[in-house]
Amino acid sequence: MCTWSASQVERAVITMLDSYGRRIDYMRVSVTDKCNLRCRYCMPEGVEILPMSDLLTMEEITAVCRQAAGLGIEKIKITGGEPLVRRGVPDLVGMLKAIPGIRQVTMTTNGLLLSKYLPSLKEAGLDAVNISLDTLNRENYQQITGKDQLETVLSSIHKAVDAGLPVKINAVLLHGINDSEWPRLLALAREYPLDVRFIEMMPIGAGAAFESVSNVLLLTKIREKYPALVKDERIHGNGPAVYYRIPGFMGSVGLISALHDKFCSRCNRIRMTATGDLKACLCYGTSVNIRETLRSQGETAAGHLLSQVILSKPEAHCFEEKNRISETKKMISIGG
Repeated sequence: MCTWSASQVERAVITMLDSYGRRIDYMRVSVTDKCNLRCRYCMPEGVEILPMSDLLTMEEITAVCRQAAGLGIEKIKITGGEPLVRRGVPDLVGMLKAIPGIRQVTMTTNGLLLSKYLPSLKEAGLDAVNISLDTLNRENYQQITGKDQLETVLSSIHKAVDAGLPVKINAVLLHGINDSEWPRLLALAREYPLDVRFIEMMPIGAGAAFESVSNVLLLTKIREKYPALVKDERIHGNGPAVYYRIPGFMGSVGLISALHDKFCSRCNRIRMTATGDLKACLCYGTSVNIRETLRSQGETAAGHLLSQVILSKPEAHCFEEKNRISETKKMISIGG
């Protein structure tokens, strides 16, 4: 039996293109729909939590990602819910990092448990972390998230930076709630070597009830405050953010503008929910469940199903036409 080295597998890996010629090399993997916060636009009180039997096991997640690597997926983002409320996530990071062809494993977290698990995540090989933070005002943080935990998150940010882990701050601005706080949030990139990214609200689930703050207008305000702002052409990650540099800042500012700077033509991702639903686009309710195929027919059959989902990826989202949005699930169920 021929055994290939990791480098040989990497060179031989298939480049998976969707039907519009986009290279799909990035997969967001939710490991749980649970969260230890109750953010108003994501997981308000009363959201039903799924039983553990409905979730993919860590070994099943690894099996799907192994098949994904064979199709050209090189980068995995672990999400939730809040991924660190599920046991075994550092072990999962290690298992994913061991898959030939997987070059990068990163995570999005709210930061509440990051300090606790930071040593084991680093040891497992986590490449970078995104930390969700919409405000630096304690009262506003409690209003948005339902918990008085701002200091915990700030401590996690400091420890992650000190540990040498690349850090990005993900901030969602909400009209009338925190839209005036962008200067303070942006100032984190002056104080620390991290990127601050402003993400336009997706009109999905509870988020549909909030008015999105346009990143086009935000960029104008940033330019007014920092006239020396210049485009940052360096590669910062795997997503669609457009980055800018401000002289004297240690980090950069990123804008993810799904509504006001449609980036579908360069979308490189698919998503898998904690229950194994494969989604090619956030906007549409269409999904294919890989869990039962994996359990009844095995890993190879699951890989074939995954390739079909990639090929079926739609050309573009329709967030600008709310009557055409067919996704009815909350973001907590889909994965961030």
